[in-house]
Amino acid sequence: MLHEYVLCHYGEIALKGKNRNFFEKHLIENIKKQFETFCPASHEYVKKMSGGILIKLNKKGTENEATIKDALMHTFGIANFSFATSVPQDIETIKKYCWNLIKHTSVVDFPTFRVTTQRSNKKFPMTSEEIDRVVGGHIYENFKRKFPVSMKNAAIECKIFILNDFALISLEKIAGLGGLPVGTGNKALALLSGGFDSPVAAWQVLKRGVQLRYVHFHSVPYTSKASIEKVVALKNELKKFGSATKLYLVPFADVQKEIIMKTPEKFRVILYRRMMMRIAENLAKRQKCLALITGDSIGQVASQTLENILTVSDATTLPIFRPLIGLDKEEIMQKAKAIGTFDISILPHDDCCTRLMPKKPETRSRLHEVLEAESLLDVEAITKQALTKVELV
Repeated sequence: MLHEYVLCHYGEIALKGKNRNFFEKHLIENIKKQFETFCPASHEYVKKMSGGILIKLNKKGTENEATIKDALMHTFGIANFSFATSVPQDIETIKKYCWNLIKHTSVVDFPTFRVTTQRSNKKFPMTSEEIDRVVGGHIYENFKRKFPVSMKNAAIECKIFILNDFALISLEKIAGLGGLPVGTGNKALALLSGGFDSPVAAWQVLKRGVQLRYVHFHSVPYTSKASIEKVVALKNELKKFGSATKLYLVPFADVQKEIIMKTPEKFRVILYRRMMMRIAENLAKRQKCLALITGDSIGQVASQTLENILTVSDATTLPIFRPLIGLDKEEIMQKAKAIGTFDISILPHDDCCTRLMPKKPETRSRLHEVLEAESLLDVEAITKQALTKVELV
């Protein structure tokens, strides 16, 4: 059965008060962009309706329902959506269509059902409750076996929407990602390493409506290009969720050489990270980004103890957001599988920070000791030199 419409409902956006229109406009624009990415020229319009967004599919859209579903399941801001068919605003037609829809569903042995009506056209001669009773009664009487109606936790729900010019009927409600439309929360710069953590952290921030730029630090030619190839693939995977695709590649080997030659071995990784934050801050400010994003999780590696996180954070004036801070590795990997980055992240690569790792890295750093070690470096010159070698993908 072909569906001509999709009804998208949001959750958090409904609580935005006077700013709600701003979020709705962004969501509509993002839906249009997602359609162009997943299934170009597949809709006639995307517009506001009472309590949500209404999409009118054209012939190409109705014939590619799975692709449309995929596009909407990658769109932040949608709490749930339903494919729907239009019928005339006549109660007899609505009754017959709803019964026919349920009769032909694969769920023929469900224990309970319900009918729910939303009536935005107040000129329709019946109230929502009256429509529920009439249509629900019709379905109930036509079953050979009698199934109980359940207003709570029904196994199947027939939804009726009485709009201005026609009625829409849907049977399946599909869960969306929720969150806020990407672009409503300004911009941030996410550090992508190629591992499991950083793309999941980026995804979590995209869900809050923040548009992202990306930066990756590598040690090519002293390591292979595998990490760069992985990060490009991860960036493209995150693009499916409405993210931008701007990626900065920073050659980091010369910075590491300076740190290795001039500073105590135990502070090596912390000083790597502090230099990364300085370089990332410069790139972020060029793009008017308001924060940095990392995949840090407390205690996961030596540089992510609370003491070392504090020491690293001191190197930048921008806030550093760490959305995975309280998650363990298994939780992060499960999320990576859910969002589609796991199969890319699991591929082998050389990490620039694990290159030339100290035998006993400092896990409980004291800021004054690290600053003393860092004073042996010409931090400003090293930062400027690194920024001249940045490549924009």
